[in-house]
Amino acid sequence: MIVVGGEALVDLVPGEPLDSTVDGGLRALLPRMGGGPYNVALAAGRLGVPTGFLSRVSNDRFGVALVDRLHASGVDTALLQRGNEPTTLAVVALDEKGSAQYTFYTEGTADRLVGDPGPLPEDVTALSLGTLGMVLEPGASTYETVLRRESARGVLTVLDPNIRAALITDSAAYRVRFESWLPHIRLLKISDDDTEWLAEGADPVDAAKVWTSKGVDAVVLTRGAQGLSVITRAGEIAQVPSRRVAVVDTIGAGDTVQGALLAWLYSNGVRDVSTLDAGGWRTALEFAAKAASITVSRSGAEPPTAEDMASAV
Repeated sequence: MIVVGGEALVDLVPGEPLDSTVDGGLRALLPRMGGGPYNVALAAGRLGVPTGFLSRVSNDRFGVALVDRLHASGVDTALLQRGNEPTTLAVVALDEKGSAQYTFYTEGTADRLVGDPGPLPEDVTALSLGTLGMVLEPGASTYETVLRRESARGVLTVLDPNIRAALITDSAAYRVRFESWLPHIRLLKISDDDTEWLAEGADPVDAAKVWTSKGVDAVVLTRGAQGLSVITRAGEIAQVPSRRVAVVDTIGAGDTVQGALLAWLYSNGVRDVSTLDAGGWRTALEFAAKAASITVSRSGAEPPTAEDMASAV
């Protein structure tokens, strides 16, 4: 089983414009369920692989909807904790290219109060973490404990930092903490933009090479329209282009890449990514790029099902 840990939240996404004479040109906000790790779990679950979600979710109306959607996507919730705290909200603004920017409302919310579940079940073969779950305390320390413990027992550990700079109050301290995770991470999935933020302007491929020298087995770079590439300890060994589609928005694209990679690795029996050669990585990245292309052709984070993947050209 794959276990994905981190926040589940509600994105408030712009809808139709309101009356500018009354509301100053604002647009209606439509609730869309999301959160980076939540989207990763949906993506893997919809692709038909055993997937569980580790988090704390509110008992409020948003939380009920979040859990219902997990179940509908085939995600196991045995590790899910519930609480009466409110659901985290993220107000989304889209630029002219459909790229999303976020304003978060996180104070006292349920997901950041997740408790340590103890050792994960023996059938867990991969653990995926990231985004706000690795930033907001006390949950960040909980997930860090789980990361170190599961890495030590040989679980395939995967991280997507998915940087939300507005919520990182001490960037230098976060970078130091990130460096401390590297020996415990087997696969790092990260965007060009996040790489440049973490490495303070360094070339993404050069930064990835440094991270592999510090313990990571492979770094998958997501490069927007430029596609995906993977850097291992042997260097940059595979690249695939993005698939051409009409982009509605990019919400959940990187999360879909991560979920699809996890699903591909699980389905192909890969428990150690250091064993993959260039051909294997190319096939994995092509699968992930295809899944992401379906997500960006839809409004909000709507990862594809296995049937969607089979029918897509």
